[in-house]
Amino acid sequence: MYPQLLTPEEKLAAAKEGLNIPHIVVICGSTRFMADMAEANLRETTAGHIVVAPGCNMKEPHKLWASDELAEPLKARLDALHRAKIRLADEVLVVGDYIGTSTTAEIRYAASLGKPIRYTHPEVNPFGGIA
Repeated sequence: MYPQLLTPEEKLAAAKEGLNIPHIVVICGSTRFMADMAEANLRETTAGHIVVAPGCNMKEPHKLWASDELAEPLKARLDALHRAKIRLADEVLVVGDYIGTSTTAEIRYAASLGKPIRYTHPEVNPFGGIA
């Protein structure tokens, strides 16, 4: 009998357990809530969790996304990066009292992976408690 091969997700979970990696929480939400995200990061960190979150706010002016030629490919790379953060995380924390299309897509993606999802404002859950 051959040994059963592990999926990449199972390998990641086993590696995190073997390395004694603390629970990882990814923060999702509109970047209009960056201050709330910082507070959530603080609370999750002091609870002993590793936190991954959006690293920049493209709603604020910056030379890295000052033109459409710079902003469009950067937005695509940041979206892919955030999906990788969701795959890495053990749990998703959705921050803010508004959920737009990007955050809804992130929630759907996390749910498709079976990730537990918490909300700072459960009343805005776009799936009514399903995700």
